[in-house]
Amino acid sequence: MATSIPIAVRSSNGINVNLGPPNFGTVVDFSPVVSKSCRTLLFSPNGSYLAYVNGLVLKIVRTDIWKDVAVIEGTKAYHLAFSPKGTYLMSWEVFIVNKDHPQGSPNLHIYKTETGEHVKSFVQKKQTNWEPQWSVDEFLCARIVNTDVIFYENSNFERIVNRINSSKIVSYSISPMIDTYHVLCQTVGGGQGQPSVGKMFKYPAFENQQALASKSFFQADKVEFYWNPNGNCALLLTITEVDKTGGSYYGKQGLYFLSNTNQTAMVNMSKDGPIYNVAWSPKSQEFCVIYGFTPAKATLFNLKCEPVFELGTGPRNSIYYNPQGNILLLGGFGNLRGQIDIWDTNNKKLIGKCDASDTTYLEWSPDGTHFLTATTAPRLRIGNGYKIWHYSGVLMFEKSVNQNEELYETCWKKFPLGEFKDPIITDEKIEGITSSQPQASKQVYRPPSARNRVINFKLHDDEEEPHKPGGDNAAPSKTALKQKKKREARKARKAEEAGDDDVLQIAKIEVNLTGDPDKDKKIKNLKKKLQAIEKLKAQQAQGKQLEINQVAKIKAETELLKELAELQV
Repeated sequence: MATSIPIAVRSSNGINVNLGPPNFGTVVDFSPVVSKSCRTLLFSPNGSYLAYVNGLVLKIVRTDIWKDVAVIEGTKAYHLAFSPKGTYLMSWEVFIVNKDHPQGSPNLHIYKTETGEHVKSFVQKKQTNWEPQWSVDEFLCARIVNTDVIFYENSNFERIVNRINSSKIVSYSISPMIDTYHVLCQTVGGGQGQPSVGKMFKYPAFENQQALASKSFFQADKVEFYWNPNGNCALLLTITEVDKTGGSYYGKQGLYFLSNTNQTAMVNMSKDGPIYNVAWSPKSQEFCVIYGFTPAKATLFNLKCEPVFELGTGPRNSIYYNPQGNILLLGGFGNLRGQIDIWDTNNKKLIGKCDASDTTYLEWSPDGTHFLTATTAPRLRIGNGYKIWHYSGVLMFEKSVNQNEELYETCWKKFPLGEFKDPIITDEKIEGITSSQPQASKQVYRPPSARNRVINFKLHDDEEEPHKPGGDNAAPSKTALKQKKKREARKARKAEEAGDDDVLQIAKIEVNLTGDPDKDKKIKNLKKKLQAIEKLKAQQAQGKQLEINQVAKIKAETELLKELAELQV
């Protein structure tokens, strides 16, 4: 029987640990922590330890025996983080200045995970970028101090061995590559109108002329870094909080590619609009981007930033690869209703669909076969609980918290990379359960005038089915759409310039003018109304759904003809 993977749960009643599939819900041999002051919990990257804060106490638990190995008293830790191999645990507290400590006291602490031994403390005033970054082998450790990045080696925090201080640095990231260390950083210019620059260096060569690759951009309030798992190339997502053109509520984004071989490129999108999410495949050879105005588009790109497969459009804004990289989940959460599509990445095939409404958190199980969705406070304070799903979209387990309880956090226990093989994707029918929670209506809203009628038009002209780039289902490119609009505008202008004679030819309405200016004016107005009715009747015959006022105009045709006849007598 497969081993059940533990799930840690933090709620207003404290912390406990349950088991995932196949022994759902069984509590492991771990004494639940009953305390409303539990602030945070975290598994180490290889899952050997669980750390959590309970009031003024930080505890470290060994997960093979589920027993405390260290209890650190007197801490008000707000955030926790492990080093990549789990050797060190870091905690951050809110920086406070008072009469006893007018300059403030150290609030960033580093401990040895195995024993809880205190190693070093620093002053870290800001919550942003508080976490020291490590190389995957833990040889390097780096921090931002003012506008510099400083480096320590071999866990010797008493000696700074290197520093990046060539420009004003606002963010940085160390690559996940082993033995060779690459560092990305965002620098900002010293004056107004100066661009931000993203640079990639090879440690310890940090002079500007030694940069392996660089890319400048004028519109970037901040930059998010996305390394591929191999650590030899990265994506830089630039973000401005406000789109000065007024085109997007989400601000403006740009996506750039940098590699350690001095290759740079801008990732071109085939649809206008914001970039919602970016994610690398764990296999490192492709990445996925969700972008564009609703309905958002999802595209897979290769390392040349070329689109290799279009995953169509839909209500989505989130990307989750399973740890093995052979399954891709696309979801729409937050202001979307929670629709989920699941893809086989090797065969580019849709293998599952489900709806997980009110989801505030999603995480794949380390086995790559199941994923967890949760509804947590404070984002949502009702309907709190979590669910476990099979990759086919079948609901396997559901756990709701008590009526007076709030769920804050859930997470799977971590395992070393390679612990689980790629899950075998099959069409075998999986037996699941039906959710006990009420499901949101899937019926599309239609105005009263459109109800009980056959609808033969698309809500969005740019809806697109999954396809390979250039396939039959491809949506028109932005250039093609612009050309189409220009052609339609020219056609409309020509029709307008043609005047009443062309319209009369289409409508076949003959009138006789009387010579009386008042009567002739009324006759011409009636002629125009009748011509418009003829157009509406032609559109109706072609199957177009007319509005209520347009139908009313057609019904008035008899009265208008009668009035016209009386004027021509």
